[in-house]
Amino acid sequence: MLIQLKEINKVYRTREIETVALENVNIGIEKGEFVSIMGPSGCGKSTLLNIIGLLDKPTSGTVELDGAITGSLSDNELAAMRNRKLGFVFQSFHLIPTLNVIDNVELPLLYRKGVSGSERRRLAREVLEKVGLSHRMRHMPGQLSGGQSQRVAIARAIVGSPEIILADEPTGNLDSKMGAEVMEILHGLNRTDGKTIVMVTHNEEQARQTDRIIRFFDGRQVL
Repeated sequence: MLIQLKEINKVYRTREIETVALENVNIGIEKGEFVSIMGPSGCGKSTLLNIIGLLDKPTSGTVELDGAITGSLSDNELAAMRNRKLGFVFQSFHLIPTLNVIDNVELPLLYRKGVSGSERRRLAREVLEKVGLSHRMRHMPGQLSGGQSQRVAIARAIVGSPEIILADEPTGNLDSKMGAEVMEILHGLNRTDGKTIVMVTHNEEQARQTDRIIRFFDGRQVL
């Protein structure tokens, strides 16, 4: 099992209130699966994705990635695991507006020891070619359409050859045509490159195109 969540609970507390974001979540995801996570707004989907992505820690429970129990890792070890095993795609793209396309794509490799500047540039060119944007590598984010921006974000997510891609509403800001193009790229990464993809979505049609749907309501898994 590539991703294993056991008895995951996530509770946010202030002095006045306690909010349960996730309750008793148990999920296993095999290598090479494309899984959708669905449910109404505020049901814990993004919290779950952040926990899988090691951006947040559960209040209790165990997260295993590729056999490693992440709760026992130091902050530096978690950061290294994020950088090598995980790629992130967000609804809002999160491109740096003052950097051109290829420099945005190179960013994750800046934190990799032993990767030279020329190697970073070569890898960034390769992934931009894969998402069909090699002709836009010198453009600034403000010169791109929404669909192009998301393709750049996908290129940035895969430039370090992660095993797992975590996509949080990757088509949420796109029209249907651009959304379909982004989904086609994700399916290619899954089927051709063997990437494991976990995608949060509100789009039932897109979710049905994936291997499995995990549904949530009020922080709990539902059938």
